[in-house]
Amino acid sequence: MKKSLATIGVLAAAAIALAGCTDSAAEPESTATSTGDAGSGELTTVRVAALPIAETGALWAAMEEGIFEEHGLEIEVVPSQGGANAIPALLSGDIQFAIGQPFGPIRADLQDLGVVIVGNYANSNAEGDDVNAVVALGDAGITRPADLAGKKVSVNTIGAAGDLTIRKAVQDDGGDPSTIEFVEVAFPDVPAQLEAGTMDAAWAPDPFRGIIVGGGGVSVVQPYQATIPGLTVLTNITTQAMLDEDPELVTAYSEAMAEALDWAAENEEAVRAAIATNLEIPEEAAAGIVLPTFTWDLADAGIEDLGALAVEFAYIDAEPDYDRLLQQQ
Repeated sequence: MKKSLATIGVLAAAAIALAGCTDSAAEPESTATSTGDAGSGELTTVRVAALPIAETGALWAAMEEGIFEEHGLEIEVVPSQGGANAIPALLSGDIQFAIGQPFGPIRADLQDLGVVIVGNYANSNAEGDDVNAVVALGDAGITRPADLAGKKVSVNTIGAAGDLTIRKAVQDDGGDPSTIEFVEVAFPDVPAQLEAGTMDAAWAPDPFRGIIVGGGGVSVVQPYQATIPGLTVLTNITTQAMLDEDPELVTAYSEAMAEALDWAAENEEAVRAAIATNLEIPEEAAAGIVLPTFTWDLADAGIEDLGALAVEFAYIDAEPDYDRLLQQQ
């Protein structure tokens, strides 16, 4: 197992470097002040936080295709570790939008911080191979959700959808979720940290899940599919202030992103090529990655179900104001 991970671990090297820079710490080189006119050739630079993972392939590919330029926008991608990490940068104006899990915005709404989800980005797969999983090394003796009880398990952001759905899956399998020790590890660091023995199992998306499983590891459980099938993986997040103060920019971004996601859903090869280029992995590795369902539509995102589950497990005291939080553009 170690030999396999050592060999293919280099595939994540570039992504590890990217993840070292989080959105909240990034120095802004430019900010969006007005919406450019695509016909005039002038573009508005928009800073968007996104994770260095396979799902971001839709954004990278659409940028390469020129979809955002057609809407007068130039996207500057700011590497992020998760949706919750991006919120301080959104509130400070360092970035205008973030692509991240919805749990950060759920918490932010409960604090009345003015954070809004304006569109979906990608849903997990309701059946078959899902886009993320809890993985363990082949010799760890962890093969089912209940085996995670009493173990140290990594997630990219503690107190979000990852560990919440893992707890539910463990409980449903007869294990005690309260005995799990969750640790925060950036996705690109998962293969090396598992091999080093700093945790027993890890929640990870592709390509990092594939590195573990392809090297002889075990896919223990697909927690989204086991708890809320089809749950959104990533959403598009901004602030109420942005909606109020620059509605033209929000409209341009929303229309561009909706088009980009529709295009990505129909151009899988281009998305995989973008993944290979931006994560610096071989094309054959990118070809084996499980892709999500790219969509701008929040209708089947499962965010309300996630909120209810969070209350059940005492992650939050009450559900957010969904009418305020979810503002489909």
